[in-house]
Amino acid sequence: MNRRRCATAAITVVCALTVLASPAQAAFAAPTPPVTTPAPAPTPSAHPSGKSLEQVRREIDTLYRQAASATDAYNLADERAKKQSAEIVRLAQAIVDGQAQIEDLKNRAGAAARAQYRNGGIPDEAKLVLTDDPQLFLNGVGRLQQGQKATKDLLAELKQRQDDLEAYTKDASAHWTRLEANRIQQAKTKKQIETKIAAAKKLESQLETAERERLLRMEQDEQARAQTAWLGSGVLKDVAGSASPEGKKAIAFATAQLGKPYVWGAEGPGSYDCSGLTSQAWAAAGTGIPRTSQEQWRLLPRIAVEDMRPGDLIIYHADASHVGLYIGDGAIIHAPRPGRDVTVAGAGSMAILGVVRPDK
Repeated sequence: MNRRRCATAAITVVCALTVLASPAQAAFAAPTPPVTTPAPAPTPSAHPSGKSLEQVRREIDTLYRQAASATDAYNLADERAKKQSAEIVRLAQAIVDGQAQIEDLKNRAGAAARAQYRNGGIPDEAKLVLTDDPQLFLNGVGRLQQGQKATKDLLAELKQRQDDLEAYTKDASAHWTRLEANRIQQAKTKKQIETKIAAAKKLESQLETAERERLLRMEQDEQARAQTAWLGSGVLKDVAGSASPEGKKAIAFATAQLGKPYVWGAEGPGSYDCSGLTSQAWAAAGTGIPRTSQEQWRLLPRIAVEDMRPGDLIIYHADASHVGLYIGDGAIIHAPRPGRDVTVAGAGSMAILGVVRPDK
């Protein structure tokens, strides 16, 4: 109950609105309009570029959205590169092991050949076949057959090991090629991210302090309107699930990160990006999940909004470029974007793509 009150209070601060309870739906009744001090009217040219403050806000938002999408692409490429590196190490070890096995088989085959040479080119089994003793003859036939089979199997195994070694070598080469391609893609993506974030920061830096404050209020107002509309739709009226033990641990971890800055590509402990926060929260709960929001959306079990419970992940935007951890009462904990800190926000303050459950 204390968490529910904290979450609701945090949404009130973030969204600048008050959600009033009603007998039918105490936690999610339609909120009353926020009471705010009217902001001064924008000047015709609120930015050196001549754009209005609203145009600047939307441009900044677009740049950060594009950076978020590029960040996810970078994180995914980085994750795949790490997996490929591990696979290359495995293949290299397999090659070493295969070479050792081949050397062992060669030594064994050489020992058999040397033994045959010492006997004048006639194996012991063949000599026994020439005996006049019927029992020794039968025993010799059996040993001869066994020896022939052993030699045949030995040579077949040698050939198979050689073929496996060649296949491992080709696989290693293919993996190296993909790794290098991913590294190139990572470099390009990283440059795109840095360029977009720098452009957004430059736009913001050109604003006066009062304008930056108004920009933040405009951002909060838009989130508040979206959250109000979402709550007013009644989408949460049937949501009554409680967090699983693992979900509670994930929420506790995320709560402990409140106030830490957003840094793209970061997975803690001092800073996070959106999916870095959710993946680490669930790792703390003992459940490994994909690193990026796009992979979380693609690979984790999907849940209907009306069936979601605290601990579930809400994926945002059509490209699945953002994610937050649902904590109940229509609230999430998330890392919003560069220049913002890990915070509590309204779950409906952004465009929801869907919900996934890490521990289903």
